[in-house]
Amino acid sequence: MVGGLHAVFVTRNSRPNIVLLMADDLGLGDLCCYGNNTVSTPNIDRLAREGVLLTQHLAAASVCTPSRAAFLTGRYAIRSGMASAFNLNRALAWLGGSGGLPTNETTFARLLQHQGYRTGLVGKWHQGLSCASRDDHCYHPLNHGFDYFYGMPFGLLSDCRASETPELHRWVRIKLGISTAAIGLLPLLPLIPRFTRWFPVPWGIIVTFGLLAFVFFVGWFSSYGFVRRWNCILMRNHEIVQQPMREDRVSALMLKEALSFIDRYKRGPFLLFVSFLHVHTPLITKENFVGRSKYGRYGDNVEEMDWMVGKILEALDQECLTNQTLVYFTSDNGGNLEAQARGEHLGGWNGVYKGGKGMGGWEGGIRVPGIFRWPTVLEAGKVIDEPTSLMDIYPTLSYVGGGILPQNRVIDGKNLMPLLEGRVRHSDHEFLFHYCGVYLHAVRWHQKDCATVWKVHYVSPKFSPKGAGACYGSEICSCTGDVTYHDPPLLFDISRDPSESRPLSPNNEALFDSVVMKIEAAVKEHRRTLTPAPQQLSVFNTIWKPWLQPCCGNFPLCGCDKEDDIIANA
Repeated sequence: MVGGLHAVFVTRNSRPNIVLLMADDLGLGDLCCYGNNTVSTPNIDRLAREGVLLTQHLAAASVCTPSRAAFLTGRYAIRSGMASAFNLNRALAWLGGSGGLPTNETTFARLLQHQGYRTGLVGKWHQGLSCASRDDHCYHPLNHGFDYFYGMPFGLLSDCRASETPELHRWVRIKLGISTAAIGLLPLLPLIPRFTRWFPVPWGIIVTFGLLAFVFFVGWFSSYGFVRRWNCILMRNHEIVQQPMREDRVSALMLKEALSFIDRYKRGPFLLFVSFLHVHTPLITKENFVGRSKYGRYGDNVEEMDWMVGKILEALDQECLTNQTLVYFTSDNGGNLEAQARGEHLGGWNGVYKGGKGMGGWEGGIRVPGIFRWPTVLEAGKVIDEPTSLMDIYPTLSYVGGGILPQNRVIDGKNLMPLLEGRVRHSDHEFLFHYCGVYLHAVRWHQKDCATVWKVHYVSPKFSPKGAGACYGSEICSCTGDVTYHDPPLLFDISRDPSESRPLSPNNEALFDSVVMKIEAAVKEHRRTLTPAPQQLSVFNTIWKPWLQPCCGNFPLCGCDKEDDIIANA
């Protein structure tokens, strides 16, 4: 009891510095501390050894934009309009789009900023930029509670490296290219009867067909033909410092900025959110890490990210900040199973868990690393197997930072400090809802009176080719349309079958009907708490708009590099 009181005192009156580390598309099975003994991640393992490791930590969505929106606000993305009703744009697709995290949403950065924290974001944002004009920056991190921003307002794509196979809407671009070739033949067809003298075709018709083909081509190529220039941008606060970003230097620049932020505000309190570009394709890795891993380019990228984590921890050690800093490590969603190029697998490994990034409610897409370290407050080496969520970071940071949670909205996250400190044995989450876009695919029920965790799937994606463990044919699984609806729903006992390989039925589970009924009642109650919100990922909001495109220079001749200092072994 004394230890518990001491922990509360330290938490409330000795507001910690906070360092949040988030990987991009990291598989749970990619870390040594989660059972992978063939990849070298000594610094992340050190965090787990010196802190608390969560084994059932869950993203609120299986793709980045809605997952990060939920992480920042402590609310399911459907509440803020950051969930998509369409398969094509499950995440924001263009920096020059008009969707983003609404300005009436309160992020944990805003809460802590009001409590006197200096707040910084280094790395990926991917929550939108502008609403109505190129420079209004209504969705910018500085308008969501961050005092400082350095990084990519969008995020990494394979398109950011000119030598890589395009990633953004690849099949759409292929179809548009084929359509352009077909339409391009139209002006030639009238020439056949004209030159064979079957019948005359006016030149006006031929020219009209030619103009139509040209307009069609320009209409799509003006966006898709310049993805690297439009989306792969580096910013410092509101200023563009590289367009397009130089991918060979970006990791060193971001690490330098993270370390500089710690040095500037070491007298605290500060919140630093390091949102890594690792380990998203195209797997940009410095030369001294290339070839070090047993797992090719992906493994090299994981090991470089771990090294960067180590540098941040080293900075905390050197400034004697370790004992007064809460460090948290996670990923925005599970590993990307469909990421491939030239026969090489470029995505993560999700351990025993089924599925991966973009696969609705399957465990592999939403179960992510969760590690907390706060020496003198949290017990070192502790492992917790209770259901927890990325949304829990919001109320947890509010608690340790002395903030007050907004009372005018539903907060879905729960304060984790009582669980992390050992003052309670069980998570406050009884039900967790697993969305794919705006569609509810699965629900988890953690029985309060026992350790059983049930999970039902109402909808699941169809893998392609049939029998595969991912959607290789379409590059990402669908939320609607090409899916399987289950009636009655699939039921699993996650506590005994974490790989979701043995579906239960009334024939082999006596509690089947009562469990399904209990969860259906929870779904009805949950849906009563949802209120309509403007759809930020609507078709209109997600299309590229030239007048919203950030531009360093005069549009459309955008380009600059203001980061011309030589980076030496950052």
